[in-house]
Amino acid sequence: MSSKCSNFDNVLKRQTLVLKGLVVLTPHLIVDASPNYVRFELPSGESTLSLHLVNELPDESNIVVYFENENLDEEVKNLQDKGIEFTLLPTDQPWLWREARLNDPDGNRLILFKAGENRKNPPWRVQ
Repeated sequence: MSSKCSNFDNVLKRQTLVLKGLVVLTPHLIVDASPNYVRFELPSGESTLSLHLVNELPDESNIVVYFENENLDEEVKNLQDKGIEFTLLPTDQPWLWREARLNDPDGNRLILFKAGENRKNPPWRVQ
């Protein structure tokens, strides 16, 4: 782990994710923009875990669930045709992902995104 990530060390140092008490997965740091943001990949499968530091929690739910879709624009159009409203239509983001945003019926924030190779291998990936 790079020294730049030291602000997250208190939370993540030697931490592992334990699934069903049987499998232990140690995340690998792949993006280090600390103290504000870090991204890890898990050793098996295609999953990543991102942590974003905020100064204060918002009044609304602070949990955002991301769903990746390689056909983002087409999927958003299909959902709009079914009456689903978006708070942000597919938009290219500075972190090289394309995102569309919406809320579920309970007001939870959802993001549909297409990151492609940049989710696990962005130009700023930690080597």
